[in-house]
Amino acid sequence: MQKLKNAMRQHHIQEYVPGEETPGTEWLELAEGISSIGDDTQEATEETAYYKGDGTPETEIISVAGAYTPEGHFYSEDPAQALIAGKKYKTGVGRKIWHKVTSSDGKKEWVGRATISSIVAGAGDASAYETFSCNIRFDHLPTERNVVPEG
Repeated sequence: MQKLKNAMRQHHIQEYVPGEETPGTEWLELAEGISSIGDDTQEATEETAYYKGDGTPETEIISVAGAYTPEGHFYSEDPAQALIAGKKYKTGVGRKIWHKVTSSDGKKEWVGRATISSIVAGAGDASAYETFSCNIRFDHLPTERNVVPEG
């Protein structure tokens, strides 16, 4: 089996337009200046013990909130970073975007509306380069689909 680098996984975003419940075709790649993207997915669980068995509680996942946390250097001219930075002082629907994640092997993608929080677009020590980070959390379970190879 082949090991794949994280840099092969792609993250794309685009503006969410209220009332339009499918994304457009023009995506902005979130990659310039990004040195790390963490998986900040959160799961809610419920534990229940049943008489059938030995009474050991079973864990059931009742919700999944998929999220990613890109971090790196801030490039104000990068279209994806500029879109996110422009939402720093917005609330409600003003923090919504479309987010597309493509697997590192290029075979699957997950697309959904998401909310951006914890936006940092220019911060750090005086002698350091400006930093960039945020949290991108899907609002619902994203749509998973197989990617059709081009050609």
